Amino acid sequence: MGILLTEAAAAEAGAGVGMTMVGAVYIVAIIAFFYFFILRPQKKEQKKVSAMLATLEIGDCVLTSGGFYGIVIDITEDTVIVEFGNNKNCRIPMQKSAIAQVEKPESESK
Repeated sequence: MGILLTEAAAAEAGAGVGMTMVGAVYIVAIIAFFYFFILRPQKKEQKKVSAMLATLEIGDCVLTSGGFYGIVIDITEDTVIVEFGNNKNCRIPMQKSAIAQVEKPESESK
């Protein structure tokens, strides 16, 4: 009877280790899923936006996060002055992070 008890205990202990390994595999799979489908694309997008803002120059046409188009008049370290409209009187300072899209002006020589 003692032999059967030890074999049953050994089988139960082996099943516990197997279940622990399966749980660890699930945890690793979930972490990999979050990395490849959530964190990695977000980092790529942040790099793309920072590269766009790094190439920002005076005279570029920008689209703000509020949906307004304007022309960049002045650039400082973290702010830009954008001119809206044709009357040349509407100049608004805003943070660079408020710029959603940059369009380079086409050169006349083309």
